Amino acid sequence: MNGNNFRMSARRCATAAAATVLAAGPVTLAGAGSAHATGGQEGHASASVLRTGLDVSLLNKTVNVPLAVSLNEVEAPQSKQRTALTARLDGVDGGKPFSVIRADVAKTDATVSADKAEGVVQLAHARIHVPGLPLLSLIEVDQVTSKATCEAGESPVASSNVLGSVTVLGKRVTLTAGGTTHVRVPGVGEVRLDLSKRETTSRTAAATALELKVSVNPLKLNVAEVEGTVTLAKATCESPAAPEKESAPPAEQGGDDKPEGGDVKPQGAGVKPQAAPEKKAVDLAETGGSSLTPYLAAGSAVLLAAGGGALAVARRRRG
Repeated sequence: MNGNNFRMSARRCATAAAATVLAAGPVTLAGAGSAHATGGQEGHASASVLRTGLDVSLLNKTVNVPLAVSLNEVEAPQSKQRTALTARLDGVDGGKPFSVIRADVAKTDATVSADKAEGVVQLAHARIHVPGLPLLSLIEVDQVTSKATCEAGESPVASSNVLGSVTVLGKRVTLTAGGTTHVRVPGVGEVRLDLSKRETTSRTAAATALELKVSVNPLKLNVAEVEGTVTLAKATCESPAAPEKESAPPAEQGGDDKPEGGDVKPQGAGVKPQAAPEKKAVDLAETGGSSLTPYLAAGSAVLLAAGGGALAVARRRRG
């Protein structure tokens, strides 16, 4: 094998290898360009049956006792549920346990999944008391519910309902949906009720069935003065962030046609490597000849042999 043929073989091998890599390349790029979901921010949910922020003053405000009580207050990134029916506070009723709330049904549930966060509250036949009013309920309700639902990519929803009768400081009241109701009882105190408060944003929701602003001073004896707020059936949520889809740039292709559905199909399968076309002529400065050189040399040898034979015959004839 001469040097020229060796170079041509090497070039053919290299060209075939390059064609094979180019043919297989789109398969790898197609795999990198497929869409995938990235993880989003985790959602949050909370629920509580009762939450108090009261200041109890005893003996003409010589003793102040904060009345901070919560019943069935739950929060979730994980699912949680509580169903306690009573909440007590020690040390305000002559050192005896004091029942702040009693209910037949008091249930909270807070759940969070990859695409949804939700808080739910259910309360039925509940009675709430404050110090200084051992025989008179601050408020009694038949049925109260609140729900806040936040789904990824959807508008949050908040809802609350107060069903049945409502009694405040012994007086049966009619509540105004979405409004404020004032209840005044001479010699006892005053309560302001806000019904069904709902708030929503692009990712959060909050629902409160009842919020009470309390100011109680029985017979103004300054034995037990109670001021502050009481919140019944509150649910909140924050939606998980919707997963974002990312995709790598598509592999460059010779044509503009794309398969239906936008999917990138591997182009390497079934494609046979093709060698680059051979040059018809080789640079003479590099090789000193061309592809016709062997034929010219053979022809020249025949002509030389024929000429030599004719010359020998002529000399013999002359001799």
